[in-house]
Amino acid sequence: MTKIIYSSCESYILFWYFTIMKKIVVLSGAGMSAESGISTFRDSNGLWENHKIEDVATSQAWERNKELVLRFYNLRRKQLFEVEPNNGHKALVKLEEKYDVQIITQNVDDLHERAGSSNILHLHGELKKVRSTVDSNLVYDWDRWDLKLGDTCEKGSQLRPHIVWFGEDVPQILNASGIVKQADYLIVVGTSLNVYPAAGLLYDVRPNVPIYVVDPGNVEVGFFKGVKVIKSNAVEGLTNLVNKLLQINKK
Repeated sequence: MTKIIYSSCESYILFWYFTIMKKIVVLSGAGMSAESGISTFRDSNGLWENHKIEDVATSQAWERNKELVLRFYNLRRKQLFEVEPNNGHKALVKLEEKYDVQIITQNVDDLHERAGSSNILHLHGELKKVRSTVDSNLVYDWDRWDLKLGDTCEKGSQLRPHIVWFGEDVPQILNASGIVKQADYLIVVGTSLNVYPAAGLLYDVRPNVPIYVVDPGNVEVGFFKGVKVIKSNAVEGLTNLVNKLLQINKK
């Protein structure tokens, strides 16, 4: 029998070929952050209760009443400084021990980052960033909770929340689609799958890729095959699911 001898470089390549991490893509929504105390616009006692969407979360609203829009997002940003990541966020960090984890979030908070997750794509913008109203490429980190009329970019124009408002394009949707197409597992947590284009990302999942939906309500999964619905809140559901996935990939 011929003995095959590999060079150190070839051995290294073979090692990574056989131990390459499976990719888990997580699509997170408002229910994920709600358990940290972040109000959602569907909550009866949430921050949206006394505001119509068209009055605070559209480009038309911004043109009509910049002060109202700024005040609304200032309240949301102020709340963000008062809350902490929950155990669901922390469970996803633990998942990185055995998997390549990519989070695609519809949330505009930074709780995934503060929990310690490495790879996060924000579909709908970020509360702790602001941008120019004349040049969308001018985006700034904002370490205060208040953004005021008169706060301007380097070109002298008013700064606005770095948020994708209703009716605006979602610049990151193509990047998100490419990530979902690479998934070996997809976890959907805290989203009703009613908001597009984010909900349409499920159509990008490859055939036979397991999909886990964590939600305490009745989520409509349509004709998608292989969907495993976990009727639980984000903290309990993700904690149990992460433990299961870590056991699957136990080395």
